Amino acid sequence: MSSRTLIAALLFAAGVAAQAAPSRLLADYTHTAWTRLQGAPSDVVKFAQTPDGWLWISSPGGLMRFDGAHFERVESLAGHRLQSASTMGLLATRNGGLWVGHRYGGITALVGGKVREFGQAEGLPPSGVMSLTEGPDGSIWACVSGGLAQLAPGAARFTPITPDSGLPAGAARQVLFSRSGRQWVSVQGGIYWRDTPDQRFRRAWPHLDLMAMAEGPDGTIWATDGVQRGYRVLAGPPPGQAVPRPELAANGIHFDRSGTMWLLNGNALERVQPGPGQKLTRENGISGALPQTWFEDREGNIWIGTTAGLDRLRRNRLRLLSTSEPLDHPGLLADSDGRVIVSSLAGAAFSYSAQGEPLRREANQMSAGYRAPDGALWFGDSNERWRRAPSGQVSRYPHPARYAQHDVQAMTLDRDGRMWLSISREGLFSAEGGRWTKDGGVPGLPQAMAPAVSTDAQGRIWVAYVGSRVAVIDHGKARVFGETEGMRLGNVLSLLVDGPRVWAGGEFGLGWFDRTGYHGVNAVLRGISGMARTPQGELWLHGTEGITRIAGPEVQRLLDGTGADGAPLRFERFDAQDGLPGGAEQFRPLPSLVQGSDGQLWFSTASDIASIDPARIARNLLAPSVQIRALRSGGASYLPLPHVRLPQGSKDVEIAFTALSLSMPERVRFSYMLEGVDGGWQDVQGRREAFYTNLQPGRYRFRVVASNEDGVWNGDGAELQLEIPPTFTQTPWFIALLAAAGGLALAALYALRVRQLTARMQDLLHERLAERARIARGLHDTLLQSVQGLIMFFDRQSARMAPGSEEKARVEQTLELADQLMVEGRNYIMDLRATGAPEELAQALRQYGTVLLPGRFQLELQHSPRAMPSHVHGEVQSIAREALLNAARHAEASCVRLLLDYDARTFQLEVSDNGRGLPADCAAGAAAGLPARPGHFGLVGMRERAAAIGATCTFGAPAGGGTVVRLQMPAQLAYVERR
Repeated sequence: MSSRTLIAALLFAAGVAAQAAPSRLLADYTHTAWTRLQGAPSDVVKFAQTPDGWLWISSPGGLMRFDGAHFERVESLAGHRLQSASTMGLLATRNGGLWVGHRYGGITALVGGKVREFGQAEGLPPSGVMSLTEGPDGSIWACVSGGLAQLAPGAARFTPITPDSGLPAGAARQVLFSRSGRQWVSVQGGIYWRDTPDQRFRRAWPHLDLMAMAEGPDGTIWATDGVQRGYRVLAGPPPGQAVPRPELAANGIHFDRSGTMWLLNGNALERVQPGPGQKLTRENGISGALPQTWFEDREGNIWIGTTAGLDRLRRNRLRLLSTSEPLDHPGLLADSDGRVIVSSLAGAAFSYSAQGEPLRREANQMSAGYRAPDGALWFGDSNERWRRAPSGQVSRYPHPARYAQHDVQAMTLDRDGRMWLSISREGLFSAEGGRWTKDGGVPGLPQAMAPAVSTDAQGRIWVAYVGSRVAVIDHGKARVFGETEGMRLGNVLSLLVDGPRVWAGGEFGLGWFDRTGYHGVNAVLRGISGMARTPQGELWLHGTEGITRIAGPEVQRLLDGTGADGAPLRFERFDAQDGLPGGAEQFRPLPSLVQGSDGQLWFSTASDIASIDPARIARNLLAPSVQIRALRSGGASYLPLPHVRLPQGSKDVEIAFTALSLSMPERVRFSYMLEGVDGGWQDVQGRREAFYTNLQPGRYRFRVVASNEDGVWNGDGAELQLEIPPTFTQTPWFIALLAAAGGLALAALYALRVRQLTARMQDLLHERLAERARIARGLHDTLLQSVQGLIMFFDRQSARMAPGSEEKARVEQTLELADQLMVEGRNYIMDLRATGAPEELAQALRQYGTVLLPGRFQLELQHSPRAMPSHVHGEVQSIAREALLNAARHAEASCVRLLLDYDARTFQLEVSDNGRGLPADCAAGAAAGLPARPGHFGLVGMRERAAAIGATCTFGAPAGGGTVVRLQMPAQLAYVERR
């Protein structure tokens, strides 16, 4: 018996292979390799996985960690820089600690968030730390080139294991605690063991220099000698055997959780299982020439470290059928007892068991197959059909000569047992014995290729045609569904009878028929050439994009009509990542999916057959750990602490996060949200960064959650508090100051505009008043002078007339009217001249006084004239005229003097004469605000006018005689400040 046969027999006897499921092949794993091109380390010597899910990798080039998507170099732990970049031993302890052994001596340990360093001062033997092991009691065992040492739980120092313990001095390589509690130690020169710490070590058999040890599922200890020989390790020599014999060719031996043995050879990884062994070599993709370390992570993935990189083997959900010859566009037909018949375009058809074991040859070729309700199997090729009865009897039915060399595309039986055939290049036929009838004699059927035919529970024949058409034949009549009924399936490739309904799958989608007609499914489903409905209500589809599983409740949502509410169809996709090579067949043989009698589903691609048990799909129930890896803002990096305060003025933030699920990181889904910015959760797949721009000052909370490939969510996720303090220009104080400054600026602009408009209005007013003054001068120099001349002429003529004559009376009456006209004319001219311009007041009063008091009037100016507001100008002028008029009428003075004083503090107007003075009753009445005489309101009017403009008007009689009228007014009321 060969050593390989012996090992297989031993494993089988130990129960390793005694499983209900078939033995998996290496092809049932998805292999992925990483090298330096993908950022992986080279010369990988150890793996470890901490409870948070990080895969830690030790190599001479340094310590790295891997999340399945990105390699990250680790130069420090918890902010403590590693004492060396070259690492060897690596251990993740049960309490979450990480222990790193350095090639040139020393250990760095991260335990409970704190870093501890161990060296010779802490009892550690000198030289490189080759391996680290955790004991059942939590003690740490360090295998060092200088010997073996133990760190007891809670101890601060390592205790070297001396030769007094029975263990020889020299390099220690590995410590192994078996499931029985026995401790095995590999040292230079051999393997030693003991059952309890107080016992001495004993030398195990064989007495060889053995290194890597592993425990099999039956408790057997295996070890290799480093030169491709593997031995069974025993506590002592077996009876009657003095010369040890190797039983395996390997440099390393390992067992996965299922008990399968894995061998590391000089140039390959080999999987040992009852049946053929399988190897992963450089020729079929391993990352490096020398596999030197092996590790199984918490999700069941196998990791291999080589001299050039690392490899991962992930168990596929789908199992490939192993065949002795390559398959060429294989066909499928379900048989009884879970068996399946597989054909190949260029070869024969064979039947296989549900476990994928070949059973027997069924036919030379098979372009189409059909399982009849009575259990008989029908096969068709380009020349004939044959029927294999449940008893095994075979009947053959050759094609009519006209249709020889025409492949059978599809077959079915109607309620009367008549065969309906779809023939390549010819279309649909019914066959009874050797007589074929085109379209079964049914009129109105499409004259086109029919990729699929089927019979429903009522015995009706359903025919799928190219060109998005499906026909149903019932009692010799046909109804054809097409685009007018809403079908948009393209070429219809498959039909599935599902109770009272029939599903149709095509190049562009999926739909179904029921008693109400056709219903389409609003989803992107392409190239559906095979369908199945499981007892659990699931709908399985096989198309060009892979295998689609629609859960039972989701199918029911479609059938109930609630799927038309616009919500997307929810489904699960299986593709190359699950072990499906290629897509579904689109032409022949069809269908590309059949359901075995045991419920197992079989799928055909262009070159392979894959199967899955829908009731036993392997699921990853481990929710991924979620971490925030990095934070960047403004070109700077920040530690992703729970709370990060960014510099003032920060606007852009980049947050890198990860989920530690190593099986299918490509299918990890993330949902993240920056509270205060995002209106809801942002869903992404494949991307592990979030970018935000134009952030305003404030406090933000970033949250991220993730799910693995099977939709198991870590709802807690990870979060990060961000604070962006405002710059001075972003503070409320600055905004308030800015608002105040803006308000002041607006007020200043408003005031400036008001001044500009006021100045403009004053300029316009001055222009108008100047024009009025010009008109007044013209009237005075022409009209009034002429009228005055006429009055003087008639006055002289009147003097020559006889006193008391009627003519003289009429002339004097006319002269009185003329005098009244002169007064009114002068008043009108004075009103025209009330311009308010600095010189206009003096000019107007000079003209008025000269005309009114010819030869007796004097005007005196003190200080430079200043402009007055128009209403002040008018009132001052009226008061002056009234005073001059009173002097002309009543004073009998030889001199009337007008003083205009434009003092900077007070404006003063004074009219004085040397006449007979102001009567006492007039002065008293004016002081009391009463008219001097009945019907005379001159003095009172002057006082009222003065009060209206904020001035005072007084009347007095100087000691030397005469009268003085004095008007005084504050400068701020009297003058206009020119701007």
